[in-house]
Order: sequence, then structure tokens, then C-alpha cells
Amino acid sequence: MGSATDFVYEDIPYTLVRSPRRKRVGLVMARNGVEVRIPQRCAEVYGHRFLQENAQWVRAQMLRSRQRAAEVPEYSYRWGEEFPWLGRQLPLRRAERSAEAVIDGDRIRVFTREKAPEPARLQAAVQRLYQREALALLTRKSENLAAHLGLRPAAVRVRRTRSKWGHCTVRGELQYNWLVCLAPEQVVDYLVAHEVCHMRHHNHSRAFWQLVEEFCPDYKTLRRWLRENGHQLVL
Repeated sequence: MGSATDFVYEDIPYTLVRSPRRKRVGLVMARNGVEVRIPQRCAEVYGHRFLQENAQWVRAQMLRSRQRAAEVPEYSYRWGEEFPWLGRQLPLRRAERSAEAVIDGDRIRVFTREKAPEPARLQAAVQRLYQREALALLTRKSENLAAHLGLRPAAVRVRRTRSKWGHCTVRGELQYNWLVCLAPEQVVDYLVAHEVCHMRHHNHSRAFWQLVEEFCPDYKTLRRWLRENGHQLVL
């Protein structure tokens, strides 16, 4: 990316960014406003004009971004608070037998001798629990589904990613964002079907989507759910 300069047009903060690879003026929404990206040798006036001509669209996008941000849950990590797991709400309970955390039926149990541990400690324990449980669940689901195709994943991993819920490498390694396990289980099953089918088709061709539909007939609805609600899957 080339040079960048900040500006404000009425109620819209924006950054004018010069890019040596860009061939035309474009808009990219950013956390603190919008980026107006212009070719390296383009006069600044064209970038300013483009922003002004599209100000109504930018305001609509900024409003949508604020609304989505307001929908993101915030947790205090206190006893009795409920956390989502596969679409269910599980209360956080205290136990005193070991240093581990477990999902015990319809509750999350964190073992601690402290009656009121620091929220940061509970958060870390819950996140470690979710990562461990998500890896086990996603590995099992991926291997079972892949077996129907006569395949086996080279590896299954979980990590917290910003933009992707899943990824399949050309070597057949599957990677998932473990936060997907906060969603209803049908959504998790769709994501697994999506990534496992990439082991057969490394593209989004018609054949790929037909294979996804064989395993997950409601994939369009579930894909839409993840797109519209995925920003709320936080822990």
C-alpha cells in the first residue's frame, strides 16, 4: 500500500490511500471510517469527488457497522453467567476438584478453590475449554464426513481468525475458527461440509456446491445465518 492522508467530509472521516497496484478509484470500509483508494498517479481531487458522490452509501455502511457492533455480546465472566455452545446457553458454575474446566451436561464447570476468581482467569479457562472441545468436535465431524468420500484430513486445527470461518489447504489440512462452536450445531455441520468438500473440489464450482448440498441440503440457509450472525460469536 502507498501513502495515506486523513480527511473529513461532513460527518464522514476517510483516508485517501494511494496504491501503486490500483487501476481505478474505490471505497473500502475500515474500522474508523472509510478508505478511498486511488491509483498512484491519480490526482487527489478524483478521490475526494468519488467519496462525495458515494456519501449516502458510505453513511449506510457506517450505520450498519455501528448496529452490528451493538449486537456483539459482552461477558463479565461471573458465576451463573450463560455462554453459548452449539446454540445452547450454558451457565458458568464453580467446582473445587481440579484445575480443569469441563462442559458438564447443561453447564460449564470451572474448577477453582477461589469463590470469586478474577474475571480474566475465568475467561482464559473458558476459552481454553472451548478451543479444546471445538478441536475434538470438529475433528470427529470432519473425519466422519470425509470417510464418506473415501478421504481423510491430513490434519484438523483450530484457531481464532478474523475473516475466515474455515479453510482447506491443497494438502487436505482443515482449519476452523473455534468460535463457530458457539453457533447452532446445524451451522457447524454446514461449515464442516463446506471444508470437507473442498478436499474433493478446491474451488467453488457447481460440482462443489452440489456435493455440499448432498451432505447439507439446507446449506444456503445456514451459510446465510453465519454471514448475518457470525459477528455475534465472540467469547
